[in-house]
Amino acid sequence: MDLIEDTPGTAGNAHEYTVSEISGAVKRSLEDQFGRVRVRGEVGRVSMPRSGHMYFDLKDENAVIAAVSWKGQVARMQVRPEEGMEVIATGRMTTFPGQSKYQLIVDTVEPAGAGALMAMLEARKKQLAAEGLFDPARKQQIPWLPRTIGVVTSPSGAVIRDILHRLRDRFPRHVLIWPVAVQGQSCAPEVTRAINGFNALPEGGPIPRPDLIIVARGGGSLEDLWGFNEESVVRAAAASRIPLISAVGHETDTTLIDFASDRRAPTPTAAAEMAVPVRADLLDWLGEAELRIMRATRARLNQSRQRHADLSRALGRPETLVQPARQRFDMWADRVGPALRAVISRKREAFAPLAALIAPRLLQNVLRNERERLASLSDRLERAPVARLEALTERLDRLERLRQTLGYTETLKRGYAVVWGERGLVTSQAQAAREGRLEIEFHDGRLPVGTGGAPEPSAPRTPAKPKKPPPPEQGNLF
Repeated sequence: MDLIEDTPGTAGNAHEYTVSEISGAVKRSLEDQFGRVRVRGEVGRVSMPRSGHMYFDLKDENAVIAAVSWKGQVARMQVRPEEGMEVIATGRMTTFPGQSKYQLIVDTVEPAGAGALMAMLEARKKQLAAEGLFDPARKQQIPWLPRTIGVVTSPSGAVIRDILHRLRDRFPRHVLIWPVAVQGQSCAPEVTRAINGFNALPEGGPIPRPDLIIVARGGGSLEDLWGFNEESVVRAAAASRIPLISAVGHETDTTLIDFASDRRAPTPTAAAEMAVPVRADLLDWLGEAELRIMRATRARLNQSRQRHADLSRALGRPETLVQPARQRFDMWADRVGPALRAVISRKREAFAPLAALIAPRLLQNVLRNERERLASLSDRLERAPVARLEALTERLDRLERLRQTLGYTETLKRGYAVVWGERGLVTSQAQAAREGRLEIEFHDGRLPVGTGGAPEPSAPRTPAKPKKPPPPEQGNLF
């Protein structure tokens, strides 16, 4: 595209471009000039939304290039870019018309030399160590003879064959294999799921829960083993409740899972040797232990037998221990018969005088006296209620006569009177002044009177007869 200088003489002849035309022209020019490029720089901001695409920056001391890697390209990456990592990104330059900027579409990312990977590895190692994931106090004891062993590795490599062969030679055990990719982008998530999956198996379920886990892989370059340096794998190994042996690479290879595992094996074969003892050696040891136990038991029995023999010689004969007691028993047995006969004779002599006193005539007199006493008591019991009732009736009559003599009606007959008001008995002048009407009760009736006028005649009122008290209850004769 040729740019036309805008001068006063040519302004009317200049071509007018739309925004899309300019954007498309810039895009074609940039893609033609930089069709396929390799860019080296430090990774800046990294973001990965739910879409699975990855957006990051490549920068140096003077400039920044926006980079994007689509979801499919991210899945094929051997090493994912992280902030601060120096990488070489391969892709093509293009523009993003929506924001009027250019960006690099990244196909592959590789570290800018082994030094960059080692620096990132060391930084990650320090971070995880600071969290305590490599603390020796967290490590568990490897079981001496596990019943089930879980192996996390590739099912098609030589590693699993070496492990199974070594276990078969030493001590055959039940083995569960969780197949995973041991390199590439899917290595870390699959190994993480395998470790967590073995730990999630329930005790006593249809699939036996392993007593030991072996994570194994053969040797390779730093990039090939990088999946075992990922943070998710290290955290899963550190959080495993099942003891874990890491056997990744050869003896000289070291990954971060080695620091988080409970035991590190230099090779997968060595991991199998750590997992189980040699059955033949164990049988030999058991045979020797059995012989030692038999010899020790026989020696202890002989020692106890000899000790009993020595003690038995120090003890006397049983007959000599029992003979005095037997002699005393015979002596007392001879004395029992005569002693019993003497006691019976003395008791009979003491009972004879008493038996003479017991005669039928004496018993008849006692019975007659008791019969008379009972008849007298019966007669008294029959007369007692009647006499008691008569006494109470007479007492009640006396009380009634006393009540009539001391009642206020008898007092009225002697010349006294009672003043009644509308609210009851009047006993004072002040109370009489408050009453509207008054009545004076004599022995033969009541006479109404006013508080300030002549008395008003009234029909005589007969006083209410007091109620007769109820007769007292009959008391208990006994």
